[in-house]
Amino acid sequence: MSITKTRKTELIQEYRRTDGDTGSPEVQIAVLSARIDALTSHLKLHLKDHASRRGLLMLVSRRRRLLDYLKRVDADRYREIIQRLSLRK
Repeated sequence: MSITKTRKTELIQEYRRTDGDTGSPEVQIAVLSARIDALTSHLKLHLKDHASRRGLLMLVSRRRRLLDYLKRVDADRYREIIQRLSLRK
């Protein structure tokens, strides 16, 4: 249900802005998106897993807040990340 350590490392390598960057909004949004995708596929199989559904909603809200922050601070980076991740809006 969760993403593996190697997948998370790959995402960090792909979306980081500088060497050693693990906390930029782009990296956080990419990792959250991977977790959201994994949890969504889990919930398609397990319809009554309400605890995981609540966790999914919390992850989506956290990603939304990070996207709003990025849009407010740097609109170009915001447009780039939603295009790279194929997110709506």
